[in-house]
Amino acid sequence: MQKLRFINNNKEHHLFITSLRKRVRSYFDETGQSSKGNSSLYIKALILVAMYIVPFALLMFFPFHFLIAFSLCVIMGIGLAGVGMSVMHDGAHGVFSQNKFLNKVAASTGYLLGSNTINWKVQHNVLHHTYTNIHEMDPDIETKAVIRLNENAPLKKYQKFQHIYALALYSLMTLSKIVKDFSQLINYSKSGYVKMLKANPSREMLKLVLSKSMYVALFLIVPIVFSPFLWWQVLLGFLLVHITAGMILSLIFQMAHVVEGTEQPNPNGSDILNVEWAVHEIMTTANFAPHNRILNWYIGGLNFQIEHHLFPNISHIHYKNIAPIVARTVREFGLHYNVKPSFRNALVSHIKRLKQLGNPVIA
Repeated sequence: MQKLRFINNNKEHHLFITSLRKRVRSYFDETGQSSKGNSSLYIKALILVAMYIVPFALLMFFPFHFLIAFSLCVIMGIGLAGVGMSVMHDGAHGVFSQNKFLNKVAASTGYLLGSNTINWKVQHNVLHHTYTNIHEMDPDIETKAVIRLNENAPLKKYQKFQHIYALALYSLMTLSKIVKDFSQLINYSKSGYVKMLKANPSREMLKLVLSKSMYVALFLIVPIVFSPFLWWQVLLGFLLVHITAGMILSLIFQMAHVVEGTEQPNPNGSDILNVEWAVHEIMTTANFAPHNRILNWYIGGLNFQIEHHLFPNISHIHYKNIAPIVARTVREFGLHYNVKPSFRNALVSHIKRLKQLGNPVIA
């Protein structure tokens, strides 16, 4: 099990996080709101789940024209990604609702998407949130097949062109997870992370096998057998759903951490990082498109990634309201609040960063 301690010797940085937590807590006290999800989030969850399930049901019973079927598969992919970002994500963090049962239900939507809840909690909640952008500790910036996301990772010659081919490979994210979850769960069980989350490794492996089998049966085998489409058409539709979702999810997550201005520390085998953890999160994280209402609604506040990393115990529906408090406090203490003004700015910045990471000059 990986262990790294954050040791802060800067009194100003300690005062920063103390002040910030106090100010954010005051916001909720003054407004009388719960920091968890509310009815607006529940309604959004129903809409996003419907975007995923309703097109599937229609395709099961009606022999649509190719273009209509194509469009419905894209909508399914958009719904799949939306459920992952706005529902499963909050549920896994325990902030979808004040009700623990509803949090479990929201987190379990990951199975509906072909994913796995316990793997997500280890990879995202434990490793990514604790060791953000740290070499060999944050799995989100590990080299993805032929894409180098970490300046401390080995550099290959062909990665010089990764800013050209990376976006296409991002679309394989959710497809690869369908298979990768097995080896990932085995590794997390051996490393002790599964038991750390008070789960039984054998039971989790059984749940994984059953959930994957049910997912493939429901979304691939049943349509091949019972829908009005030919087997190869069903397979193409299944791939299109995941290509759409994979592209969306990969871009959203990468634009929050692999962009210009975010740091990638390398402990070099040390078990100590001399920085306040909250300051580390600010140094390694970026926001984007904070005023884009459609994006704010759809991606579960993940464009307010700084707020999410500092306050993962707060539902994303509150991020746009606490963001001014966070930004003001960060700047007040002389820290850099990294925000890209639009989706386009963040995308361009990510592509530039990919180009930098593929350049031997900084290897």
